[in-house]
Amino acid sequence: MRIIIKSLDEKKNNLTCLVALCSKCNTVNGLDLPDPPFGAVHDSGHVLTCSRSFIFNKVLSLLQPNSVTMIDIDLLLALGAGYKKVAAGEIIFMEGARCNFYYQLVSGRVNWLNINEDGKEYLQSVIEPGECFGELPLFDGEPYAASAIAQEDCVLIRLHQSTFHQLLTEQPAIHMAFSKLLAQRLRFKFFLLRELFYSQPGERIASLIGYLKETNHNICQSCGKIKLTRQQIANMTCLRVETVIRTMRQMHDRGEITIKKGKVYCSDMTTVIHSHCVN
Repeated sequence: MRIIIKSLDEKKNNLTCLVALCSKCNTVNGLDLPDPPFGAVHDSGHVLTCSRSFIFNKVLSLLQPNSVTMIDIDLLLALGAGYKKVAAGEIIFMEGARCNFYYQLVSGRVNWLNINEDGKEYLQSVIEPGECFGELPLFDGEPYAASAIAQEDCVLIRLHQSTFHQLLTEQPAIHMAFSKLLAQRLRFKFFLLRELFYSQPGERIASLIGYLKETNHNICQSCGKIKLTRQQIANMTCLRVETVIRTMRQMHDRGEITIKKGKVYCSDMTTVIHSHCVN
């Protein structure tokens, strides 16, 4: 893969530059980056030297313009954080293991889940770029409460826990942001438990989709496509995947969601949820 990106370098008289990122390369800090040369080339043919982290972050910002980052990547790098590349299906950490790092996803997707002795999965969340995961042990000192497995090829950035604690002490705004995040994730757990206890399959699925849409999570904001598979929805709602497939087909027939070429798109879920509650 080769990506050519146009950008401006203010320190070089705002000349238009070309930045190349190629997968045929050596590994630096867990990332596949070309070497040598690596830099920006302007119209005179001269190579402009740029740091690897600057170019990589520039590429990511252009490829993922709508992602929300928990902690600024430049700040993490300044504190000594490093990138780590993981392949699809690779275990990042296991439930019950000791926590040594703060993890934040840069690219790809990660499944945060519990797996019982029979191999049955309960999906806690699907992590998207910019989000952190596995943060609970950083606050209570206990082992990981769930496992993290790469759903697809991913790039992570991780910071040692002692430096993370120092960051929270020195940056109250970041500490408050994590307090808010933990509260939001706890509220989501309350929501799921309520739905599992009270609701029928159609209500569970409609409420879950409505919640994800309201919180702008696992939903494409431009087209409304649900980024979760039927199996993932089943693993989050404690339903059989066959039940999810059948229920979502019924929702499609009623016009509550749209299924097109195997992809699921949500509509105005407020009306949908209300209709399930009154029926």
